[in-house]
Amino acid sequence: MQNLNSCANIAPHSFTLLGFSMRKIISLICILIPILTYADELVVRENAPDHYVVVKGDTLWDIANKFFKDPWKWPQVWGYNKDTIKDPHWIYPGNLVVLDANTKTLHFGEQAASAPQAAETQNNQVPLVPAVPPAATDIGSEEAPATDAKLQKLYPKARVINDEREAISSIPANVINAFLRKPLVIEKDALAGAPVIVGSVERRALLSFGDTAFATGIPKDKGSLWQLYRPGKALVDPDTDEILGYEAVYLGDANVQKQDEISTLQITKSVLEIHKGDNLIQSSVGLPNNYIPRSPSNQIKAKVISIYGGVNQAGQGSVITLNKGKRDGLENGHVLAIYKESESSNFNGDEYKLPAMRYGLVFVFRTFDKVSYALVMEVQRTVQLLDSLETP
Repeated sequence: MQNLNSCANIAPHSFTLLGFSMRKIISLICILIPILTYADELVVRENAPDHYVVVKGDTLWDIANKFFKDPWKWPQVWGYNKDTIKDPHWIYPGNLVVLDANTKTLHFGEQAASAPQAAETQNNQVPLVPAVPPAATDIGSEEAPATDAKLQKLYPKARVINDEREAISSIPANVINAFLRKPLVIEKDALAGAPVIVGSVERRALLSFGDTAFATGIPKDKGSLWQLYRPGKALVDPDTDEILGYEAVYLGDANVQKQDEISTLQITKSVLEIHKGDNLIQSSVGLPNNYIPRSPSNQIKAKVISIYGGVNQAGQGSVITLNKGKRDGLENGHVLAIYKESESSNFNGDEYKLPAMRYGLVFVFRTFDKVSYALVMEVQRTVQLLDSLETP
């Protein structure tokens, strides 16, 4: 680890490596895993390509899966070091990803450029370069040669800077974005003090887009944008019977027009019918969706307690709810293996408890205190309620 930290301080801005300008590289994050000393080695796929050009819609998980059998371990190869690399996601459509099969390292560069070869160092490692924000690219004529030792004519140039929002994400953003902007879980203690709709204009029983409603309990210092919800089914821990919270049924959005003891608000969005007794929660602008996939540092044992959509089975790309959260050490970006408990077997009069069968991986993308939401990334069978999850 000491070698990693010392390598992580190498500045990637202005030196050249074998004649290749590092200014043209968006990000070079690579490290060799010594075969003899690292027990959990990342295995390169037999049919892995020698290079790949990033396209819109790619994810880091998908790209790593093209090269490695364990795609969620890509930070181990691309130089993940959370003490020095805060955000390694500066990878954009058009970037070239090159695999050095000899050293099991990946290089990131621009599509038109050839990837630099890894510089050898002691202990068979290559330099670890922290990720940097996307570099600005000069467009236009180069500077004219100087006609005098003290004079040089300069020409205006355009500078193109990649927008951070265009960088590819770790997992499909279009799948989880809706879950990052909506209330998902309501803590049990939060129900008592939540603002509530108490009436409407012309005593309408059902409200929808454009209607005016009245609510109590809206504080003055929380802004004017609110989301409407009603508590859904209770989320119960199958092992302890503890109520972990309640699923929040998202109804729509509202804008406070006048704040008072009884506030006036207008419904600005409705996805379900709204009526008296429904609650409000402060509007969320969304959470980051670029997470570094990693295994939890502690041993996590969880179970599937709900599948989004109210169904009993789920497949790849589905969202599931786990009975563990922040208090148990789960964080956004944690990867868990999912298992199916095997039935016992009777043989010659003896009862045998068969081991659980691992059949997939899930990616935790939003955590609450007692529960978490995860995206099913890879499965060989359907996910079912009460299936187990563990630290891989």
